[in-house]
Amino acid sequence: MNLRKIVTIVEEQLTEGGREVAPVHRVAIVLAVIDNPWAGRGFVADLGPGIDEIAPQLGALLAPRCVAALGGPVEAYGKAGIVGLDGELEHASGLIHTLKFGNHFREAARATTLLPAVEKVAPAGASFDIPLKHVTDATIRSHHQTVTAYVPDAPRPGEIVIGLAAASRGRPQERLAPLATEQ
Repeated sequence: MNLRKIVTIVEEQLTEGGREVAPVHRVAIVLAVIDNPWAGRGFVADLGPGIDEIAPQLGALLAPRCVAALGGPVEAYGKAGIVGLDGELEHASGLIHTLKFGNHFREAARATTLLPAVEKVAPAGASFDIPLKHVTDATIRSHHQTVTAYVPDAPRPGEIVIGLAAASRGRPQERLAPLATEQ
């Protein structure tokens, strides 16, 4: 894995709707900018060897950093990837949609649910909205939220940005009825 940079973003929301958010809503996002091992090679039929090599390294690198940046228990989490213009959507999908990547975050966050994800092909500076869900119960509505992230100079055409995001709680000022009330 050729790693160019790691970007860490920590956001604390103190008010929402004119009211104090208590406890504070904290989000941590950690993004890795790596060379796309498949870029410029034409169609690669078997992505498996690259996925087997890179996905576990990315998971082991990003998961503990994201949890540490959050600074407390993870209640919601998600993952994302942006492929530069010389790659394919499948390149990010292959890296993030494998247990070899996701299990690192599940273990670090003490989670059991599948990680929600987003991926796309885009030029440098493109943002992505990373979906988050509760770490143990994906039906808990208060934790369905999205965080936005981007790296101004990435992904370059031959790169991929892979990211993890974690939140300390559900949405600020959430007040929707539980899903069970509609079933």
